[in-house]
Amino acid sequence: MGYKWRRIRLLGEENHNAPKVVFDEMPQSMNLWLLLVQLIIMAGAEDGEDGSTGITSRLLRGKQDSDPIGDYSNCDVVGAVSRPGDSSITAALVFSIFVAVCGSFAFGCAAGYTSPVQEEIMSDLSLSTAEFSLFGSMITVGAFVGAISSGKLSDFVGRKGAMGISEMFTVAGWISIVISQGAWSLDIGRLLQGVGVGIILYTAPIYIAEIAPKNLRGGSVFINQLMICLGISTMFFCGTAISWRVLGLIGIAPLVVQFLCLSFIPESPRYLAKIGRAEECEAVLQRLRGKNVDISLEAADIEVRDKLAMRWVIHEYTNTLESIPRGNFFLLFQRQYAYALTVVLGLMIFGQLNGNTGILYYASEIFEYAGCSSSIGSVAMAIIQLPSAVVGVFVMDRSGRRRIGMISAAGCCFACIITALSFVLKENRWSKSASPYLVLIGILVYSVAYTIGMGGLPFLMMSEILPLNIKGTAGGLATGVNWFSSWVVSYTFNFLLDWSSAGTFFILAGVNALLVLFIAKVVPETKGRTLEEIQESVTHFRVRA
Repeated sequence: MGYKWRRIRLLGEENHNAPKVVFDEMPQSMNLWLLLVQLIIMAGAEDGEDGSTGITSRLLRGKQDSDPIGDYSNCDVVGAVSRPGDSSITAALVFSIFVAVCGSFAFGCAAGYTSPVQEEIMSDLSLSTAEFSLFGSMITVGAFVGAISSGKLSDFVGRKGAMGISEMFTVAGWISIVISQGAWSLDIGRLLQGVGVGIILYTAPIYIAEIAPKNLRGGSVFINQLMICLGISTMFFCGTAISWRVLGLIGIAPLVVQFLCLSFIPESPRYLAKIGRAEECEAVLQRLRGKNVDISLEAADIEVRDKLAMRWVIHEYTNTLESIPRGNFFLLFQRQYAYALTVVLGLMIFGQLNGNTGILYYASEIFEYAGCSSSIGSVAMAIIQLPSAVVGVFVMDRSGRRRIGMISAAGCCFACIITALSFVLKENRWSKSASPYLVLIGILVYSVAYTIGMGGLPFLMMSEILPLNIKGTAGGLATGVNWFSSWVVSYTFNFLLDWSSAGTFFILAGVNALLVLFIAKVVPETKGRTLEEIQESVTHFRVRA
């Protein structure tokens, strides 16, 4: 695909009379609103004959202080061009994101399946508490296996191929569970489910981040978290009305939709560029951005082969990345990647040790111990998560990753303190009547705070800041660490509650306080920057004074 550049002057040439470059932009809140609406109704209008998509235009004159690409006043470009990485919503982009997050919805269904069906399965199959607990925990074992292989797998077969393999494991797991007549087939099914969701939990956010324009990337990736919450809520609500076998069939439905649609979405353009299929990369970008949109600047950011003609918009780091050997696990521990790896692994570990997995798995027990109705508490949690995730989609690109992350962690800290104090009141018999209400408030506040920010932030940052040449290996490691941390929390949480309910939540409050400091001091802001700009900055990180 060729580009119609009529006059271009490279950096360093004098050109005081060059016309200013014109960019098309839409307010981010409107972009996110339209994207969310189109995802919900699964429809999108075709581009107009003139290429318009309802975008509000404005002129950016000269070099902007916040613009990391370069001085556009030294360039002479006739006609309007799009700023690299910024774009409007297209039907192809919406459909591709929808297909990807079908896997996220399936993960939410798997995660929320065991809670509403515990008594029915134990009764029908005569399972002991220990046998059912093993069944429930097998998903984390399988997910760890899937996670550590997900990065290499997605690099070998592509993002679409990895999603297809994830479907096969997850569908096989659901079928094994639905036809089970004993504990062993339940465990095998749950293990297979885990492998599938371990792969998709890495692949879906990576794919979305690589196809979305930078002005929509944060909200687009956070739709992954929204669909996970929707899957959990679906299981919670449907599980009270239908049998556990039929509920398992519902869990298969989003995977069938994804399987039927997967062949109609494009491969990630950045993956295509990585494996040397530059022409296909450009074609995919054109399809995703719209047929009349000039994608040359964004393609130049991605493709090293354009560096001579487009030197004024290509980052120097691309030459460095191309010269680095790929695929070596020990490459991750080179100094230039230490910062990116620290950020991602820190968020993954803190995102689990702050207590979400334990609270989700043992919510009923927490409510019962506090004297609150477990059914009311569980339904309230299911109801509150979905609108919280919708809010997260809207605010992530508008307010920035760091701010939302710190607010989320601070909210979780506050909620844990409330819950801990309520157990102190109950254990000391100071105000037994108020304790159930305070626990309910604390858990609901925690659910809202976690879902808005920390529920999706670790995977969003993973998809953004890991350099392309180590993304597969580092992403697999990060997702594996996430699932291992999840297993540690889910295994120990019940023992901690038996030791001291108040002490458990005071510990969680301390972990969340440390998380606030970690985000404030270590995590970078990636809002409004292309993946190439982000990855260049983190591989040349300088410690803050």
